[in-house]
Amino acid sequence: MAKSLFKVNNHITTVKEVLKQEGQAIFDLIVYLDNEISEVIETILQCKGRVILTGVGKSGIVARKITATLASTGTPSLFLHPAEGLHGDLGMVTDLDIILALSNSGESEEVIKLIPSIKRIGAKLIALVGNQTSTLGNKADQIICIGKVKEACPLGLAPTTSTTLMLALGDAIAIALLKARKFSSEHFAVYHPGGSLGKRLLLSVETIIDITQRNPKSVYTSTVKDIIFTMTESGLGATSIIDDTGKLVGIITDGDIRRMLAKGDNIMDLTVQELYNRQPVTVTPATLAVEALNKMENLKINVLPVINEQYEPIAMIHLHDITKLGF
Repeated sequence: MAKSLFKVNNHITTVKEVLKQEGQAIFDLIVYLDNEISEVIETILQCKGRVILTGVGKSGIVARKITATLASTGTPSLFLHPAEGLHGDLGMVTDLDIILALSNSGESEEVIKLIPSIKRIGAKLIALVGNQTSTLGNKADQIICIGKVKEACPLGLAPTTSTTLMLALGDAIAIALLKARKFSSEHFAVYHPGGSLGKRLLLSVETIIDITQRNPKSVYTSTVKDIIFTMTESGLGATSIIDDTGKLVGIITDGDIRRMLAKGDNIMDLTVQELYNRQPVTVTPATLAVEALNKMENLKINVLPVINEQYEPIAMIHLHDITKLGF
């Protein structure tokens, strides 16, 4: 292998120093916080409107992330860019909303200029700042202060430790709200229908059978030859067995037939009644796909008849039908 033409410096010392400094700052914040944070969370819980976050520069980027976290965990939330707010976007704010404004200095000009309009609209203003006696801190209805912190930047200029604290505090507030609202994984899935969790918690068997549309079934008086043709045609290696009224009375799989062949029996001389399983495991269209998958995996079976309220088989699903969907 050819050696690199460039000398690789060992930067691990700097990396560890920054992580240690920012990590320590988070631990210090735990001690620094008081009951005001609980009052802020309670205010948000009682909010009849939305939590609208705002901030500029790095604080604005952090505000966007907190907005996304709040929205996905049950707290209606929007981001308002201060500059856009000054040119008409304040129209999205109502007197039912809460404005959560982020500014480490508490003196961000664009944010400060929003305050008179926010007060006139009647929205509540909560400040997340590093300086409690700043203009933003003094004008806010409630305040969360992270205190004066030393930035990890050796120049003391680039927002680093301060934005880390704001971000961590935003996560903590979102999780506190999540717990207070008893927000469940099912709720989370509703807000994330495109993700893997959404699929697992929202996709039902009905969706699968709409795609596959397979329903092999044979009456209990069928010959073994007829059964084999039905199973082959469906490609599922199984067929539901029904009585004269169309109700499910059992299931027979190619595994049942192979086991009979292994015994040396001439299966063509046997009746279907001697082969099929009279206690089939079933699901309904409303069954979640993940529940159907768990049944198959736990019982080590590959197919499940899908029945309606009259216990009639309306479809059959295969293990692969579910796994193809990314489960």
